[in-house]
Amino acid sequence: MKINPSGNAPCPIPDVSRETEARLERFIELLFKWNSHMNLVGAGEIQRLRQRHIADSLQLLDFIPTGATSFLDIGSGAGFPGLILAMALHEWPDARFTLIESNGKKCAFLREAARVTDIRVEVLNRRIESFRPGEIKVDILTARALAPLDKLLGFVQPFLGINSRCLFLKGQYVDEELTRASKCWNITAQIHPSRTDPNGKILVVSDIHARSGKEHHV
Repeated sequence: MKINPSGNAPCPIPDVSRETEARLERFIELLFKWNSHMNLVGAGEIQRLRQRHIADSLQLLDFIPTGATSFLDIGSGAGFPGLILAMALHEWPDARFTLIESNGKKCAFLREAARVTDIRVEVLNRRIESFRPGEIKVDILTARALAPLDKLLGFVQPFLGINSRCLFLKGQYVDEELTRASKCWNITAQIHPSRTDPNGKILVVSDIHARSGKEHHV
């Protein structure tokens, strides 16, 4: 496992276009409406929606190369980070976003949010484990608060090509997760400090290969 810590200097949240800001406002309005009768965001988090969830998602923009065209967000929930990134990258003409979510009600929200914000996304109401290797291949795969890294790598491997990159929003125990994952996986990983959470980390992962004899770890 190759790890490259990138330091701890804080960085500003990236700016977004007026069009993206307008989409985000429509999204926020819709989320507040749906959240009143459906638990999309916890009661303690809803008042911190912009920083805790939206800005947290937007910081991944710095780790997306300009040549990326296919994006996959797994365990999308209320759309963080996948739906937010789709809004921010809507002007990329070749960008294709797919969101995977096993909860049917959350999928309904994601589809309505895509309609209200006028963005191009495909929402798939399926469990991650149901996908066959190679059924979908993407340049960028994202996940947030979905599973420990050792299990998460098993989820994402079927979707990745040679040059694919994973962007995972992680917490303060990312080092311990990397140590556990190294028992089953060979990866290249870079750890970056979160701009929105003093304990948060952004984990950029590529070159994912199961160690010999560990192919059925998940």
